[in-house]
Formats: sequence, structure tokens, C-alpha cells
Amino acid sequence: MEDVQLKLSSQVCFPIYSASRLITKAYRPYLEEMGITYPQYLVLMVLWENDGLTVNQITEKLLLNTNTLSPLLKRMEKMELLHRNRSSEDERSVIVHLTEKGKNLKAQARPIPENLIKILLTENINLSDVIQLKDMLNEWIRILTENDKNLK
Repeated sequence: MEDVQLKLSSQVCFPIYSASRLITKAYRPYLEEMGITYPQYLVLMVLWENDGLTVNQITEKLLLNTNTLSPLLKRMEKMELLHRNRSSEDERSVIVHLTEKGKNLKAQARPIPENLIKILLTENINLSDVIQLKDMLNEWIRILTENDKNLK
């Protein structure tokens, strides 16, 4: 008897994992032109939306651990994209601000989402399909994040 649930083709996670890797790869030419990586792009997007966040706020938005984000922020600071300062109100908190260089990359990044959507849209996949998938994945992220909190 065959173990169907252990077949790669039966897994929900594998197509998500593969699609994520391939989408990140599709971003690469645009991000290389900007001199940044995909994780750095995510940090910049969070700060373009709301500059002056704490490291903890950024980790929450990106679903990362502090020990993953801190080296990333350190590299970005060396690239002069942002700067980190201890909060004067709570010295345990580190506040992250974009530099002018970091702010200026926003104009260069502006066409990236539209360029990526153009790749994803086909005669079989329209914009409403992409939006529906994004909404479903966001709901799964909410469910899995809640589940993760309950395991701790």
C-alpha cells in the first residue's frame, strides 16, 4: 500500500515553497540593479511605509526572529540605507530610520510590483486570482502564527 500523504505531489507546502523561491528569483534582476537582496527589500518596504520602527516592530511585520533581522540591519547600516539608535525612552529598544539613500531607493523600487504581476498574469490567471491567493495565504499566515503562539 502506497503512502499517498508522503508523496511530494500530495504536499501543500511544496508548491508554496517552490513558488516563493521562483518569485524571489524573479525579483533578483530588479534588486541587483538597486544593490540589495530580497530580505533587504522587505525591510525597506516596511520602513518606506512607516519609518522609525523598533527592531521588534520590524520583526513582527516580517515574521522574523531578532537574531535573523539584526545582522541584516547591520549590513544595511553599513550600506548607508538606514541607521539604528537606542530609544531615549527605553534603552532596550532600538529604533530604525531610513537614511536619504534608503529613502531614495523607493523611487527605483516603485515599478517592481507591477513588473512582477505582469509575469504572473496569464490567460489562465487573472489579477483577481492573484489577489484571492494573496488573501488566502495571509489567512494561513494568521492561522499559523496563532498556532505558533499557542505552542510556546
